Amino acid sequence: MSFELLATDGKARRGRLTFPRGTVETPAFMPVGTYGTVKGMLPRDIVATGAEIILGNTFHLWLRPGTEVIKKHGDLHDFMQWKGPILTDSGGFQVFSLGAMRKIKEEGVTFASPVDGAKVFMGPEESMQVQRDLGSDIVMIFDECTPYPADEDVARVSMELSLRWAQRSKNAHGDNTAALFGIVQGGMHESLRKRSLEGLDKIGFDGLAIGGLSVGEPKHEMIKVLDYLPGLMPAEKPRYLMGVGKPEDLVEGVRRGVDMFDCVMPTRNARNGHLFIDTGVLKIRNAFHRHDESPLDPTCDCYTCQNFSRAYLHHLDKCGEMLGSMLNTIHNLRHYQVLMAGLREAIQQGTLAAFVDAFYAKRGLPVPPLD
Repeated sequence: MSFELLATDGKARRGRLTFPRGTVETPAFMPVGTYGTVKGMLPRDIVATGAEIILGNTFHLWLRPGTEVIKKHGDLHDFMQWKGPILTDSGGFQVFSLGAMRKIKEEGVTFASPVDGAKVFMGPEESMQVQRDLGSDIVMIFDECTPYPADEDVARVSMELSLRWAQRSKNAHGDNTAALFGIVQGGMHESLRKRSLEGLDKIGFDGLAIGGLSVGEPKHEMIKVLDYLPGLMPAEKPRYLMGVGKPEDLVEGVRRGVDMFDCVMPTRNARNGHLFIDTGVLKIRNAFHRHDESPLDPTCDCYTCQNFSRAYLHHLDKCGEMLGSMLNTIHNLRHYQVLMAGLREAIQQGTLAAFVDAFYAKRGLPVPPLD
């Protein structure tokens, strides 16, 4: 993988990631394909939304179907018929999400499988091997996601463990030609975040991610971290904000120098009938859409908006038809990709401030201050 910085506008960056399997224009949003599928989407539909890279989930694919099944097809790209790059998370966040079902030690994490209850173990070496077997283009280190809230002592112990696991991940990654990203932890504590970043810099990674956000903290706490952390990260390497978020979060992340994002929000919200449009969120199951013949978003070029009315989408939702979720997902993912394309163009042209002003004006919201 190589990363080229093409333009800047304030802290915001316009770049390009190049892989053997293709290029990714940044800032980029990565749809989440947890089980080797972006829910409700054919690979060609994902391409049509404008997505150039997707995310797969190491933890879930390891447990089901297992890498032995995937390897028989070649790798994850062959298994799911996705031709572009894939980033795989390490499984650390999923282990964190198990709560009392897991036990963390220096060696790694022992937990009860959510699939069948069997006792299983994952550490940095296991995570690196699984991601190697998956054929990931970007491999994430195995880390512990610091919980929220966490006092400084708890966050420090967690961060230091993640640094030790980062070194083990780097060692185990070995001669794998895929890119390896480190993950900055440290909770909401600036001094710990800086120590984590310094430690990761010494180990050496192809890119760096910001972890431990969007885990229950108030929005202003997340923004506080983003106000200082991206600017401390190496300019020549891509910066990835994990698990975030709403369109407003993407805009604020880009304004502060983030290059890559992923989140289940556009796909999950689509299945719940919450559809993103320029003015905010449209709830398609509301009764007043029953007779609405207009398209979901007349300014959108996606397959859904070009072919179907709000009344039809409302009907599908009320009937629980799977086509409704599919059409909603096509639209939401296209909306996110159009937003990212607009941000890239604005940075390239040096007009990001005007783009941000218009973005919030359509929502009837003030522009948040930029520290």
